[in-house]
Amino acid sequence: MWLVVVGVVLSGLKLAGVGFVAGWSWWLVLAPFALAAVWWKVADMTGITQRQAMAREDARAAQRREAQFESLGMRPPSAGRPAKPERSNRADN
Repeated sequence: MWLVVVGVVLSGLKLAGVGFVAGWSWWLVLAPFALAAVWWKVADMTGITQRQAMAREDARAAQRREAQFESLGMRPPSAGRPAKPERSNRADN
């Protein structure tokens, strides 16, 4: 993503004729866009993008599961321990 931002900034500077970028070739100014496209292709082919998306989904599901346990008055299960209702401070005798 940062390559796209760099490309937009460089393109803006080139079009406005500001600074040292005004004298650069358009090939050099537009190179970050090409590099971003190559990076996205490599990331998709190696599965980096999919793994990150799956990790985000797993984290959301865990948060949702914890919230549901808490709304039911149960402590969430962890490390092989089953979910149990929370004990109240009141004596039932």
